[in-house]
Amino acid sequence: MRVDAIDLLQFHWWDYDNKYYFDAMAHLMDQQQHDRILNLGLTNFDTEHMMGLISQDVPIVSNQVSYSILDTRPAQLMASACREKNVKLLCYGSLLGGFLSSAWKGKSEPSLSSLTNVSLRKYLPWINYWGGWGLFQELLSVLDVISIKHEASISNVALRWVIDQPAVGGAIVGARLGYRQHIEENKKVFAIRLDEEYMEMIQKVQKKSNNLMNVFGDCGGEYRASRRIFLPFT
Repeated sequence: MRVDAIDLLQFHWWDYDNKYYFDAMAHLMDQQQHDRILNLGLTNFDTEHMMGLISQDVPIVSNQVSYSILDTRPAQLMASACREKNVKLLCYGSLLGGFLSSAWKGKSEPSLSSLTNVSLRKYLPWINYWGGWGLFQELLSVLDVISIKHEASISNVALRWVIDQPAVGGAIVGARLGYRQHIEENKKVFAIRLDEEYMEMIQKVQKKSNNLMNVFGDCGGEYRASRRIFLPFT
């Protein structure tokens, strides 16, 4: 990697029943003591097991998890624990692979087989778990109204919502190099302010939905449940 030290190493563990993740983290902490790693973070850890590591004096600074207007699981348990322990959330899936955009507003629900983008194939079932395509269209319409008032895009508003949530350090936005790039458009996110009226408009739709905590469990649970059920694109 041609660097003296890794700025942030994010650690993922598939099976919590295998307690060797404590040994693995001890090794990473040793590397940190030798200045090979500057900061230690997690990826897709749930609240219980993140706190378990912190209770053993592991200096966790971040946890990378799914967080979006549709997937609000971090707000249930994770965010308050992160605020207590000064851990920042790095959020992915904030645009549902591209579904949270004007490209899908007013469109009929696609079939899974018609989607060529792996991320879209991942998140289409999530939309159905959450409340279905009809409710998703209602959400897009609300985001569109807000975006027009800000001379921005639906994606901008969706990202702003995530960034404004407690304990969030940043939202990770994917790009398909050579295919689509939205660097200039994404900068508009920082000019948007979601006031109480806009938040209430979004919450009104969210209240009609099924909390994905009931489907997947806490953060990262989708990677520990049945892949056959939750990750059909694989």
